Amino acid sequence: MIEGIDGLKALVGEHLGYSPYVEITQEQVNTFAEATGDHQWIHVDVERANAGPFGGPIAHGYLTLSLGPMLSPQIFGVSGVAMGVNYGTGKVRFPSPVPVGSKLRLGVSLTSVDDVPGGAQVTQEFVFEIEGAAKPSCVAEVIFRYYV
Repeated sequence: MIEGIDGLKALVGEHLGYSPYVEITQEQVNTFAEATGDHQWIHVDVERANAGPFGGPIAHGYLTLSLGPMLSPQIFGVSGVAMGVNYGTGKVRFPSPVPVGSKLRLGVSLTSVDDVPGGAQVTQEFVFEIEGAAKPSCVAEVIFRYYV
């Protein structure tokens, strides 16, 4: 547990750790497709995807990114604040696919903490990795605001 804004400031430049691996299932991919209306065959048509460029269906890039709020609390928490809000993202890239059935984890580094009225804006680098893959599947600058 990180203690407040001062605790965050003390960790700028540090890697905070990794989440446990989670398996990406076809059911998750299909549910995400339903929620977003993104039914591209590479995600939801298993038979066609098996013959496609990745040898099987892959998760949506934004599904991967959306796992951040589930995985990041398994790495760290912040105490001594009234609330935290997702403020957005900066640069987001999807360097490699996430095959259905693969195991994904999140690594988080703290890149900056800047004072804002009532609290601090905290920028982190989220790196989503597939077990055994050479490249990350998603690298994103994620911005939170913590208010005291």
